[in-house]
Parts: sequence; structure tokens; C-alpha cells
Amino acid sequence: MLLYMIRHGQTDWNAEGRLQGQQDIPLNALGRAQASRNGERLRGMIGTAGDFSFIASPLSRTRETMERLRAAMGLDPHDYGIDDRLKELSFGDWEGHTLEEIARISPDRLTARAEEKWSFIPPGASAESYEILCWRIGAWLQSVDGPTVCISHGGVIRSLFRLIGDLPEDEAATAPTPQDRILRIETDHGRMEWL
Repeated sequence: MLLYMIRHGQTDWNAEGRLQGQQDIPLNALGRAQASRNGERLRGMIGTAGDFSFIASPLSRTRETMERLRAAMGLDPHDYGIDDRLKELSFGDWEGHTLEEIARISPDRLTARAEEKWSFIPPGASAESYEILCWRIGAWLQSVDGPTVCISHGGVIRSLFRLIGDLPEDEAATAPTPQDRILRIETDHGRMEWL
């Protein structure tokens, strides 16, 4: 099965190095341009994508990325699905903070995260580890039944590096997830390539 995974465009919180998690932060001007450029590039790869499904995380930054991408492809911007399982990893009480701020508030917890990033759960009732996120993304992946374009988040893409690419946990947890590129995944062969 063929997947094109695209991370949402940049937000002001991305630019400031703030942990967004499931906070609903909108795209900034650069993020909107990234979304449109990715749409133009994807159209060059798959044309008008007649046999592809389009699905996005429900957060506004992913929805706007999808709508701008589809418009740049010459498609109806609003003709796509939403799946709650595609939401970003929840950083719990740390959402909205930079790592520098967390280092001042809770240096011991930040050190623990650095040592075991894949399995670390931040403080807060809703917080998740990458391992927990993988369960959610694995369930979504099992529901995909054909070629798909998905707009989601960095943590979701890192989960796919582990689930499909079989990257070791430490590598998957720190793998780059650019906002101006497209990740082509062949699930049957475990091939993953940034384009």
C-alpha cells in the first residue's frame, strides 16, 4: 500500500520551539506557503490522485494544510476525511512550554525524557509516550485500505518510522520530520523516503 505522509506546515509555536501536542495552534505565513508548495509537488507526483483517499488529523493546523494542499492540486479543498487517531502526541502539562522553560521548572523530568524519550510520559492526565501513540497510529494504519494522502504531525510520522520502517525506538523518537517535504511510504516493503 502506498502512503504519502505530510506534516502540517509551520506554526508560531513551532518557530518558538514550544511543545504543541494537541493544542489547536494555527499555521503561520510560512506554514501556509509550505502547505501550498507541498500540494504543487504532490500534484507533480500523483496528478489529481483519482484513486487516493485523503485524511487528516482534526486539529486546525492539519486541516488548513490539507485544504491548501488540495487547492494547490486543483482539487476541492474540503473533500477529505478526518480521523481523531491522527492527533499529535499529547505532552500533557508541558504543552505550550519550550524545553528551556521545562528545564527550569522540572530539570529531573526533562533528564528522564532525554534518557528514555520513546517510553517517557510527561506529567498530566492526558499525556502520552511515543509508545502509547504507536498503539493509536497502529490501529489507524490497520484501517487504511488503499493509497492514501495523510496530513498529520511529527509524532505520528515518528510512530510510522517505528511501525513500518522498524527504526529502533531511540532513532524513531528523534528522527527529523520536516514540514516542507513529503514522506513516501510503501507499507508492504517498509520503504520510507522523504521527497
